[in-house]
Amino acid sequence: MYDSIILRSVARLMLPILLMLAVFMLLRGHNLPGGGFIGGLVASCAIILQLVAFGPEAARRVLRVNYLGLAAFGVFFAALWGLPSLIGGQPYMTSLWIPEPIPGVGKIGTPVLFDLGVFFGVIGVTTQIALLLAEERRPRETHDAGTPAT
Repeated sequence: MYDSIILRSVARLMLPILLMLAVFMLLRGHNLPGGGFIGGLVASCAIILQLVAFGPEAARRVLRVNYLGLAAFGVFFAALWGLPSLIGGQPYMTSLWIPEPIPGVGKIGTPVLFDLGVFFGVIGVTTQIALLLAEERRPRETHDAGTPAT
């Protein structure tokens, strides 16, 4: 199933490129099109490309994390960044920004941190689904009612 030398070569080359593109899409998303969702999908595509080329074990080695746990962390992290505005007496998820931009990075605020949580959540969910679909499942053994299982 995983015997295409062209696919394997392209997958090796594309992994770092797609991951860098994912981070770029994440960071530019609060000012221009992109953001955590699109960046997460691009990062998931990089991991899923490894899955197609090398199998589920190789895809699990790209990020040595529990992808379902990563998704849960992402949702929690995204929801957490709505609280500072609530504490400040504003509606939940109101954007708060630091007053001065950071050189080379730009302005940082709660939308960027929210996008980071979305980024992790999307990577976790989409990669976990792809891995579950790709991993071989053993069919359940069926036994006759009168025959003891061995």
